[in-house]
Amino acid sequence: MHFATRATHLYAQFVSRPTALAPLFVALALLFSCRMLHGQQAPPPQPNQQEQQEQQEPATTIKKDVNVVNVLATVRNKQGQIVTTLNKDDFKLEADGHPQTIRYFSRVTDTPLTLGLLVDTSLSQRRLLDKERTASYTFLNDMLDQTKDKACVVHFDFEIELLQDLTSSRPKLEAALQKLEVPEPRQMQTGGSDPGQGQMHGGGTKLYDAVFLASDEITSKQQGRKALIILSDGVDQGSKVSLPRAIEAAQRADTLVYTILFADPEAYNNMAGGYPGGRHGGGYPGGGYPGRRYPGGGYPGGGYPGGGYPGGGGGGGYPGGGGGGGRGRGGYSHADGKQVMQQLAQLTGGRFFEVSKHESIDDIYKTIGEELRNQYSLGFTPDQADAESGYHKLTVTTTQKDLTVQARDGYYSGKQ
Repeated sequence: MHFATRATHLYAQFVSRPTALAPLFVALALLFSCRMLHGQQAPPPQPNQQEQQEQQEPATTIKKDVNVVNVLATVRNKQGQIVTTLNKDDFKLEADGHPQTIRYFSRVTDTPLTLGLLVDTSLSQRRLLDKERTASYTFLNDMLDQTKDKACVVHFDFEIELLQDLTSSRPKLEAALQKLEVPEPRQMQTGGSDPGQGQMHGGGTKLYDAVFLASDEITSKQQGRKALIILSDGVDQGSKVSLPRAIEAAQRADTLVYTILFADPEAYNNMAGGYPGGRHGGGYPGGGYPGRRYPGGGYPGGGYPGGGYPGGGGGGGYPGGGGGGGRGRGGYSHADGKQVMQQLAQLTGGRFFEVSKHESIDDIYKTIGEELRNQYSLGFTPDQADAESGYHKLTVTTTQKDLTVQARDGYYSGKQ
């Protein structure tokens, strides 16, 4: 399923909800009228404890939905071990430099979890997909509680596709993982032919768009704990949205982003002379992809008018250049991909990992699973002065020494 179809379906569900609420409003009006008449005839009885709780529940629900900012935090000691014994008074929380009162606190171990697995299936990942597929299934099989947790699988290259919507079914998730594969050269040469979308013939890696859509269309609709896990080399090519916009979508959806940098530098060297099975020795039009340029001067810099992402964000890519980024003029940059993956994780409260000889993808998944099972949930109500629309910087620390708190960098209030 493509996200365009999903968005239409979700919108249809949304607009149908007010009709279903009409009978409820009528019932409430009748109930209110009856209580008014009864109040004129005799003094109302004192509510018992159960009635008081029922009267308080609607206000609490609205307050949580509208005013309360929830922050998930992981705490580690000097040795890198997770600390799970802290209490509310052990934490300090500031918003825009102003101390906040922590009104809600809990240790999170087994509350419902929504997971989104985003897998890069561009050409640069073709030799890594088997390892990613196997490790991902093992992680989901061990992590998900089928009675309350759900997960989805998304792949991205020159297009973004929802291979499996949210489900607790392990067989369905396994079937979705089996569908992970790199596109054929013919698919890429016909799949992204609109220069206005920042992508010429030859494919792409729409990492930023995938994060934006998964956050905006999937996790934002869910309650409770939410996390995205991204498997990629971190190099975007052809996204419509910028990296800051993708991060904002995750922050607005209260979604942690865990990034796993899994890069194969040899893949780029091999593709410089032509994709195996494609045009013999010729590569892509314009001198090969990636590492060379697209016809017309390449992207960024030669794709959009003015040299870069629409709006004048700059043609140098993000970070350092504004928006829209990509492999740029010099081809693949492992350093830039790493910076992108680090920012996605750090600014949303997740964590960055890099597959290496010292840390396998299986080891990384075990660490992520341990974190998701051992978190603290902190909730506060911003003061009126701190509740203005826009971005608000968060700082979470502990009163105990030698402990490090991992939490999101900030939150957005108000409409987008």
